[in-house]
Amino acid sequence: QAIDDDCNQTGQLLAAMLDWPQGTFASRVELEAGAVRVQREVDGGLETLRLRLPAVLTADLRLNEPRYATLPNIMVRGAPQKKKKKP
Repeated sequence: QAIDDDCNQTGQLLAAMLDWPQGTFASRVELEAGAVRVQREVDGGLETLRLRLPAVLTADLRLNEPRYATLPNIMVRGAPQKKKKKP
């Protein structure tokens, strides 16, 4: 999360200072040979950009679906048969 009060300035300013292409609010990212294809949501639907690398990307919350740990997987103490032996 950016420190610019969520105003979407950090990625854009960085891209301008580096003179690199930018893709903001990316909801899907696919790497290609020397480029990246970025899909983003706009008011009228979806927009797809193809940017040469290196590039600056900022992420939309739909870029990743978080995985949540289940209770048995995070238990440290409990019944011996339920304990997980992890390094």
